[in-house]
Amino acid sequence: MNTEVERKRLAGVPVLLVRPVAARGPLPTVLWFHGLAADKEVHLPELHRFAATGLLAVGVDAVGHGERRLSDFEQQFARPPEDSMPLFKSLVARTVDEVPALIDTLIAGGLADGGRIAVAGVSMGGCIVYGAVPSDRRLCAAVALMGSPERTQPGPHTLADERFFPTALLSITAERDSIVPPAAAEALHERLAPRYASAPDRLCQQTIAGAPHFMSVEDWECAVAEACAWLARFVL
Repeated sequence: MNTEVERKRLAGVPVLLVRPVAARGPLPTVLWFHGLAADKEVHLPELHRFAATGLLAVGVDAVGHGERRLSDFEQQFARPPEDSMPLFKSLVARTVDEVPALIDTLIAGGLADGGRIAVAGVSMGGCIVYGAVPSDRRLCAAVALMGSPERTQPGPHTLADERFFPTALLSITAERDSIVPPAAAEALHERLAPRYASAPDRLCQQTIAGAPHFMSVEDWECAVAEACAWLARFVL
């Protein structure tokens, strides 16, 4: 399926809209969030892949990134992780806070089908996914790749586990990930399992054996394929 790209600002947020060519009317939609220091353009291949399945794929510049990159970004994140983590969590939380307005704007503009909206992302984008799901109940599906539910907001806050179900949640982690260790995602899925007891097929956690955070092309292709299949199953 051929796809087309449009650059826009929605609710003040810079985005890329990638959709099937000549698609008309509201479409099933996925919001895609990149990793730390990246931007929406980096993931055009993934956006095209999602769009080729029939989705409107919306690549989003996270707060402090891309078209709104912090002027001192390199300096801030050259610091040791323990010093830069509060800023990282703040950028994640502020991006999560923008999700409802993005969804509102997509629906109001006739772009997105309000009953079929998903969120997905990698690394920092995966952290954004974990924060977005409990913050907006309109998300019918979510895919977090190499993300951590422990890095969603500043301070000692915890996620509202009771607000995840019935969103269909797929988490994919890397077994040897030293940057975003898989333990937090695994623990979240263990806690969520009883809440998904009536629909266990809507909760899945997979680990890529032997993979580090920056995995091989082959492993990444497999992860994206799993994400596409999950979104096709629960959004299309």
